[in-house]
Amino acid sequence: MNPLRVAVIGAGAFGRNHLRVYRELEQAGEPVRLVAVVDPNAAAAADAAAKFGVPAFASVAECLAGIGGLNAASVCVPTVHHRAAAEELIAAGVDVLVEKPLAPSLEDADSILALAREGGRIVQVGHLERFNPAVTSARRFLHQPMFFEAHRLSVFTPRSLDVDVVLDLMIHDLDIVLSLVGSPVAEVRAVGLPVLSPKVDIANVRVEFESGCVANFTASRVSTELVRKLRFFQPHQYLSLDFARQDLLMIDVTAAAGMDPLKLAAMAEMLQASGGHPSAGLSLSKVQVEPGEPLRLEIASFLEAVRNRTTPLVSGEDGRAALKLALEINAAIFSHAKKAGLRI
Repeated sequence: MNPLRVAVIGAGAFGRNHLRVYRELEQAGEPVRLVAVVDPNAAAAADAAAKFGVPAFASVAECLAGIGGLNAASVCVPTVHHRAAAEELIAAGVDVLVEKPLAPSLEDADSILALAREGGRIVQVGHLERFNPAVTSARRFLHQPMFFEAHRLSVFTPRSLDVDVVLDLMIHDLDIVLSLVGSPVAEVRAVGLPVLSPKVDIANVRVEFESGCVANFTASRVSTELVRKLRFFQPHQYLSLDFARQDLLMIDVTAAAGMDPLKLAAMAEMLQASGGHPSAGLSLSKVQVEPGEPLRLEIASFLEAVRNRTTPLVSGEDGRAALKLALEINAAIFSHAKKAGLRI
């Protein structure tokens, strides 16, 4: 099998992780060859080129002219530049993995997807939490989710300040919940505030779906701790997922049916932390999860879609749906701020 020739566009923190994974896959004998890195910052490009032993270019155009025969690329530039980079690659016949969010606006997203459809190119969006092994395991138990509680908290860093916390962090959970619920959004309520940056740094959101399912999302990039958790409830069952630990706890409910979901969640968390035994009517089990690096699984899935010309697990349309909801949430945040007399 001829190896796919790939490049990484952007040599920042995300780009360097993509470079690392492509090289690891190549060294593991996968049919892929890392052939270039692109970054307008000469120092960043040179450093990445030296570390990974590939030529560096200042622009996509220079890369395409300099190496030729490029099959696929990861787009890891700031969100505002996603459209320009992705469309230049797609126009040259290159399949793309675009880091999340797909674009800063629906107009940009639609332009990327239209060009990809016209040229028969693959667009995958980098919602890597979809590849988290705990999420993969949780899907096996999904039957009628009615309530989600998502928390994604981070300490403050200067990374990704070109977008707000909804597009930076919360969008991971929006994408996952959308894929699990499979129902149109009926209503969005949201509040958010800037804290350490000019954009919204902390947000709380309630989304109701036409199916009757409700999801609460909290995201903060000014927290004192790192939290990556998703809990969801369905008839007689509760599941608690920890993204960072790749841990999945499941509780089947018999005698406790009808208990307040939040009280049940608190009880389960207490049992999980203490290693205690469940109460009568509760069947507690820790689901076996095969560990794996989500980014490596994401990139391997992308390369498989490129080789087989199949729809990616996280398609461009999936990325657009998550972006659409994120933008609706931002609109709700600004509407609430106006009503409350807040300046954001």
